[in-house]
Amino acid sequence: MAKFGKKTKAEVNIPTSALPDIIFMLLFFFMVTTVLREQEILVEQKIPAATQLQKLQKKTLISYIFIGKPKNTALHGTEPRVQANDALMNTPDIVQWVNQERDMLPESDRGGITISMKVDRDVKMGPISDVQNELREADARRVLYASIGKVK
Repeated sequence: MAKFGKKTKAEVNIPTSALPDIIFMLLFFFMVTTVLREQEILVEQKIPAATQLQKLQKKTLISYIFIGKPKNTALHGTEPRVQANDALMNTPDIVQWVNQERDMLPESDRGGITISMKVDRDVKMGPISDVQNELREADARRVLYASIGKVK
């Protein structure tokens, strides 16, 4: 019966010396690849699907205008509003906003400012046309109309 005696198992040690390095590399990877939202959107956005895509070269030259029904209808009403840089604004204020955005850019890039309009699909054409006219007055000729990227 000595053949069936208890055998002692050798303890297996898992090397953990590289574990802090791996955790640091993962943390660094996620910090570098994560994009934080720059603006809080105050208007509703149901953007139509895209039919054509265009790759932008310099994303630092893009400024966004959102047009849609305000999320807080008790405070801002139910009519479509224009939002730029975390603030709702009236249509005549767009010229001043474009000039401020242009002044924040380096001197060499001021002519290449692009305005990206993200418009809710339920908004009528009147407010959009008003914004376009104000952009013309501000000499902002490069205007993109953003949509959801579903091209077939």
